[in-house]
Amino acid sequence: MKFIALSAKSVALFAVTFGITISFVLLNRENPPPTKPGPMARSFVLWLHGLGDSGPANEPIKTFFTSQVFANTKWSFPSAPSNPVTCNYGAVMPSWFDIHELPLTADSPKDESSVVKAVQNVHAMIDKEIAAGTSPNNVFICGFSQGGALTLASVLLYPKTLGGGAVFSGWVPFNSSILERVTPEAKKTPILWSHGVADKTVLFEAGQAGPPFLEKAGLSCEFKAYPSLTHSINNEELRDLESWITSHLQSSSS
Repeated sequence: MKFIALSAKSVALFAVTFGITISFVLLNRENPPPTKPGPMARSFVLWLHGLGDSGPANEPIKTFFTSQVFANTKWSFPSAPSNPVTCNYGAVMPSWFDIHELPLTADSPKDESSVVKAVQNVHAMIDKEIAAGTSPNNVFICGFSQGGALTLASVLLYPKTLGGGAVFSGWVPFNSSILERVTPEAKKTPILWSHGVADKTVLFEAGQAGPPFLEKAGLSCEFKAYPSLTHSINNEELRDLESWITSHLQSSSS
């Protein structure tokens, strides 16, 4: 297991690096004209932030989704609890689960027990929304970096088919043995995986390892590579996400 000893300054830098999701896109936002689709049923988008970030800091992301198909969409931006993080030399910060090393590669060690614990909390949020009347087929889980890894785990281990899971700059947070727990219903949930080729925090190779892993489980994964993109999210990714969710949303008459 590889450990990285960091100064307080370096810890803060890694927290900021992992938490960057919206600063660039907010400064470069475009406002496309709204479309006029048919009536849409209630939908739910759950966004999971990266290490050291917070839910409220990511809420502006929803302003990019201007299509009328999102008129009945409920957005949720929860914040991770504060936990010590091994890769940041035990510093306490908002973290969904423990991370043992940075940068993350396809072969980085995985803390499956803390991932599964975080998954249980995400599943409770999903269950609550479904109980409130949202069809599972209109529930979308999205996440950046650590939140992207948690998105993947949450979708794979949820017992029902969801609308979809979108992973941004994430990685596979567990070993192949977890695939035995994936239900036939969960295998029907589509996955969108987006990753920057120039990512030096979660290496591009870690993202590339995702689709083959999912194929073993029998899941469908659409992988998108973004040249020159570092460990962040840009406008193009959000436009692609809007189109992807729109293509999977069910109308009120479905």
